[in-house]
Amino acid sequence: MDITTDICVVGAGPAGLTLALLMLRSGARVTVLDRTRSFEREYRGEILQPGAMTLLDRLGVLDGARARGGYELGRFQLVENERLLMDIDYGTLPPPYGFLLSLPQRHLLTELFEACSRYPEFTYLEGCGIRELVREGGAVTGVVCGRGDDRRRITAPVTVAADGRYSRTRRLAGIEQHRLDAFAHDILWFRVSAGGRTDRSVRVHRTGGTPVLIYDSYPDCVQIGWTLPHNGYRRLAEEGVESLRSRIAHAVPDYAEQVLDQVKTLNDLTLLDVFSGYADRWADDGLVLVGDSAHTHSPIGAQGINLALQDAALLHPVLTDALDSGDFGESALSRWVPERRKDIDAVFTLQARQSKAMLGGGSRLAGAVRPLAARALAHTPLYGKILRAIAFGARPITVRSDLFGEAEPLRGEAAGA
Repeated sequence: MDITTDICVVGAGPAGLTLALLMLRSGARVTVLDRTRSFEREYRGEILQPGAMTLLDRLGVLDGARARGGYELGRFQLVENERLLMDIDYGTLPPPYGFLLSLPQRHLLTELFEACSRYPEFTYLEGCGIRELVREGGAVTGVVCGRGDDRRRITAPVTVAADGRYSRTRRLAGIEQHRLDAFAHDILWFRVSAGGRTDRSVRVHRTGGTPVLIYDSYPDCVQIGWTLPHNGYRRLAEEGVESLRSRIAHAVPDYAEQVLDQVKTLNDLTLLDVFSGYADRWADDGLVLVGDSAHTHSPIGAQGINLALQDAALLHPVLTDALDSGDFGESALSRWVPERRKDIDAVFTLQARQSKAMLGGGSRLAGAVRPLAARALAHTPLYGKILRAIAFGARPITVRSDLFGEAEPLRGEAAGA
């Protein structure tokens, strides 16, 4: 069955579902399609910065997501050879969000999905990957998704590409992505049991020249990110899982026993190709890109979800105006882009500096300078400015609740509930 809607969102990630909820609350008909059939899968991003929590709270979904399970992480620490170089206390930020939140992304997506599902104007197509863009007179007027009996044509004046760093929608639109290999490392992600850990912090350990990121992951696990030279995984994998497991255990001695016991095959490890990048344009006639589809970031500073939610909040009034005016041209849909590009450029710069400070080379000179620089920074006004930029972004971004229509339906009031 073909579908006609106001907004077609490709991708049910944080950006796509947040934008869907914003538009539904503003009275739009929204169809979201995603190639997967469940939120129960592995994700690389699960730390929320205070800025992301602020937006989610104003949308009324933060408490529900947290109730599904997560951990407050109060500090970010940089440790080198058992010496604490940097100790960033998120409790110095204004309440009520003076912490990082380690939250399984499936909890966030499920809560956003359930909030969207309360609206009868919401349609969700799972297991329905995009196949082609539909164009009329050069403008995108919808998509074709699915295969065989599940094949659907969705007609909409605006299609939103929210399908991630390897966006198929972006490729179908012929929009080029510029990859910036500004980072010297890739990251191998895996989880092990917590083993009684209760310190509730995010730590980067620099030991033996191999930086390792460690933080608490719900439920009762530790998420570990072991860095390795960019494009160096294939050589290590060829040595076999036994050799690789031993290397990792040596790099994380506090969790060596769990690594040796629980990392059985290479499939227990997830390689993240660390790069940043941006699309050369974020809109076309009838099409707009958000989140990782428009700009891709490294995991340094836990900015991915933060930026995705901010994009959705900034795009919301642009799409509302477009539906009111009937202008779905590239110029109208790009109205938010110039200022947002400045924000994103600032994040690129900050992440590059963070990467150099935390993951940079281990020369004798660097080892001598790093602790001095870290201690000096902690006692300057710049420390607070950098922390606020990491936590909330380059500028305040809020939910335009003045654009919302009638009160949100109570649970169970949606059509068919």
